[in-house]
Amino acid sequence: MKKLILSAIALMAFAFGNAQETRFGIKGGLNITSFAGGDYWDTKSLVGYQIGGFAEIKIIDRLSIQPEVLFSAQGARIEFGNADSDIKLNYINVPVLAKFYITKQFTAEAGPQLGFLVSAKNEGDDVKDNFKSVDTGFNFGVGYNFTDNFSAGIRYTVGLSNIADYDVDDIDEYYDSPKNSVFALTLAYKFNK
Repeated sequence: MKKLILSAIALMAFAFGNAQETRFGIKGGLNITSFAGGDYWDTKSLVGYQIGGFAEIKIIDRLSIQPEVLFSAQGARIEFGNADSDIKLNYINVPVLAKFYITKQFTAEAGPQLGFLVSAKNEGDDVKDNFKSVDTGFNFGVGYNFTDNFSAGIRYTVGLSNIADYDVDDIDEYYDSPKNSVFALTLAYKFNK
């Protein structure tokens, strides 16, 4: 995972050095989140949101690198017998995406993400000590540009790391550990050049 993150940083540095054009923007939208992992099959989704900013760095005609900084409200509803418990996790996420323009209107994107836990609540109680402070994930998405400035996107973030505060010793424990799962619908506005 460290190699993946370092590769993304190197790619971003290369992109800034060779960028033909950079545009900045803001984005926000709806999150539908849950936990994935063997011990959490009985989770239900929670609805959250994300908001933040991004830079779109044009590399070649149809390819851009898009680093983002997003505040993201995530979590899951876990069933305990007859009662449900809402676990709400707030992150500052930093995805770095390769964005390919299929046409002028349609885009596809993918790339790694690093998340920093800001807060964790279980029915209002602070449970931040039960979760790891750093999360990793990988994003896949598509977008549609209504104009040169205004666009909409759909993205899925698959969690790659155990988010619970315990060490994973083998592959079976890794598969059974909880990981973030986030489906996002967003709107974005790019400022003029």
